[in-house]
Amino acid sequence: MRILQVLLVLIILGLQLRLWSGAGSLAEISRLNDSIAEQENENAVLQSRNNELLREVEELKTGTDAIEEMAREELGLIKDGETFYMILDPDDSDRNQEAIREQQIQQQAPNQSPNK
Repeated sequence: MRILQVLLVLIILGLQLRLWSGAGSLAEISRLNDSIAEQENENAVLQSRNNELLREVEELKTGTDAIEEMAREELGLIKDGETFYMILDPDDSDRNQEAIREQQIQQQAPNQSPNK
């Protein structure tokens, strides 16, 4: 009878050990659940970004307003009859001078004709 009691206690201890440590333990399950939650959050952020990019692509395919806006922002498009105003930050004088030079170059480029 005493041997049976010791055997049962050892079996219970072995099962408890497996429950609290090792593969499939509660700690590992908790870690995996945290990892899944983190990955789902990252997926949601990436899905949101993908949806934003898809909307932008669709807008670029269907309308000229988005193309014009991108040309204005990225390429400095100025239409005939418009006046360009550049507001400079007084604390950033080196970058201001560079921006002024770039704008002058862009304004001179359309006025130059190729030599033949």
